[in-house]
Amino acid sequence: MPKAGDLVQVTRAASVQFVAPIRCRVVRVLDWITYDGWVWLDVYQLDGRGDAVARRSIFVRPAGLRVLRPAPAPRPTPALRPTAGLRPTADA
Repeated sequence: MPKAGDLVQVTRAASVQFVAPIRCRVVRVLDWITYDGWVWLDVYQLDGRGDAVARRSIFVRPAGLRVLRPAPAPRPTPALRPTAGLRPTADA
């Protein structure tokens, strides 16, 4: 199953409507009710340089998608450190 941030190639194996393959960046997997083995994806269609040219919702079989690059791993958020010497004053 694709996830947000994945770069995928959508071909005829994913759906008969994609005779010419397209590359997409997955925005999200929609939770719409579908046939078994199918899913709606919200994607940005990319051009040859990798720039987004259209936002689309596509109906595909995840088994037919080719993941070109998985989404990057999320960065850990830095822990907040208390700041020394900054206390509220009585007149604040």
